[in-house]
Amino acid sequence: MSGEFPEPESILEGPFWPERVKVISSRAIGTNLEIRAIGIETERFYSRILTEGDLTKVKRVEIKRKDFSGDAESFFLSMEAHRIRYAFQFDPLFAVNVSQIDPLPHQIDGVYHYVLKHPRVRFLLADDPGAGKTIMAGLVLTELKQRGLVEKTLIVVPGHLSDQWLREMKEKFSRNKYTSW
Repeated sequence: MSGEFPEPESILEGPFWPERVKVISSRAIGTNLEIRAIGIETERFYSRILTEGDLTKVKRVEIKRKDFSGDAESFFLSMEAHRIRYAFQFDPLFAVNVSQIDPLPHQIDGVYHYVLKHPRVRFLLADDPGAGKTIMAGLVLTELKQRGLVEKTLIVVPGHLSDQWLREMKEKFSRNKYTSW
């Protein structure tokens, strides 16, 4: 940088300042150069007279500015997708909160404290009529879909109950955007 005047707004660094500085003004004083600048981090004012030998120790820094001129709606949708994708990590009963159900304690216990704790979810839900198998199946499937752990599911129900089961699953779990039946 020897022999040239740093322009205002240029960024300098060197052993004469404890941080990078932004030049406010510079002027010649004989063969020396007076630089008035403000620290980038602390905004402290610095006034320094540098000799020609000192100027060889100073270098101009190019700070690349980040470009924030992207599509705001696409960014929002991307962030929303990530938020939804990882929501289960912050909401331990995620499927319960996004569904149209009021689960019983044994259903929450079975789904969240037993079924979803296993690394490979392969269970048979079989119980007496009215015990809540449909709700438990919906909770398990909603959680697994949300976590990205399931692509295909085989659901076996008695033939005469298949329409009723499908209708209940749609009523209770398809009103949210995380599950489709």
